[in-house]
Formats: sequence, structure tokens, C-alpha cells
Amino acid sequence: MANTDRPKGWHDRGYLPHYDGGAIAQFITWRLHDSLPQPILVRLKEELKIHGIENISRETLILVEEFLDKGIGACYLRRLDIAAMVRQAFLFHAKRKFDLFAWVIMPNHIHILLRPLPGIHLHKIIHSLKSFTAHEANKILGRTGAFWMREYFDRYIRDEEHFQKAVRYIEKNPVKAGLCKEPADWEFSSAAERKRLERQRPAGE
Repeated sequence: MANTDRPKGWHDRGYLPHYDGGAIAQFITWRLHDSLPQPILVRLKEELKIHGIENISRETLILVEEFLDKGIGACYLRRLDIAAMVRQAFLFHAKRKFDLFAWVIMPNHIHILLRPLPGIHLHKIIHSLKSFTAHEANKILGRTGAFWMREYFDRYIRDEEHFQKAVRYIEKNPVKAGLCKEPADWEFSSAAERKRLERQRPAGE
């Protein structure tokens, strides 16, 4: 019988390859179902099939990032009630299922840097977060059907330099997209959450 408790390593769920390496830090991105045009999705899928996620061209990655930052699609995450619900899901599961290092909720996509706790698989964490938030968001919107794209992007963190680069990228994403001037100005982000906690800290600590 297969050991289902063992990390999966590289695996494929039908579209994007994923790396489940156990308790290592991972940079995860998932997006709303309508946030990228079909031609971009086709190009991305073709490159992934040929080169794999670690060797995909920088040009394609930049193109994907640019389209995401343009705010294409319904952008349901612009709604404060939906963004707040997603934020609460992140914070609720932090320390229960994973260590949470950085995150941002953009209008049509999410970036999160986390490390699964021992014995908890990355794909189960993502499935749980996506399933719950999709169900709750659809209730708020009074709709049915796909909310998130089925797949997600994940990149494991190689070293401390890569870790710090990922944190900066995540927290500066709203600034890069022209949504605010400083990372902490974007309410639904780890930068803003850190600032809130600092303000609540008693003077002298």
C-alpha cells in the first residue's frame, strides 16, 4: 500500500507541475478563474509542457504578471468583504497548518509565502483554502460556478536570499501594480498586518 503521508515531490494534477517537499517554504500564487486571457493560458501551458516550471522563460512570466496586475476579469477580491474573508482564512490556518511569512490579496490573484507544518501536505493546504474561500465568496456574491482557477503556481524556496526576494516581491506587488504608494498602505497584505500589530504593541516593548 502506498504511503499517503509521504511528501509527493514533483507531481502533476493535470495542468501545472507542483512540488510538495514537506516542511519547506513555498511561494504560492493562485488567481480568479477569469484573470488571464485564453492566449496567455495556452502559451503558458505549452511552455510548461516543454520546459517545466523551473525553466519557463522570463518573458512569459513577466507577461503573466503584467496581465494579472492589469486587473482583468471580475476582480471579486476588490470587494472588502471578500478580501477580508480570505485574509481571515489565511490568519486562521496560520500556525494550525502552516507557518505564514508573507501574503497579499490582489484584485484578481493571491500571493502567499508559507511553510507547511510537519505531516501536512501543501496540496491539501491549498485545496482547503481555495475550497473554503470559493464557497464563502460565492455565497457573498449570490452566484455559483468557478471562483478560482483550478490550478495554482508554486515555487519552493531555495535559500535565504530567495526567501527575502519572495517576501519583497509579494509585499511590493500592490505598489508595482499602481494600487498604493507603500506596501503597508495595501490593507490586505502581510505588510499592513505587520504594521497593525506594531501599533497594538504596548509602548516600551
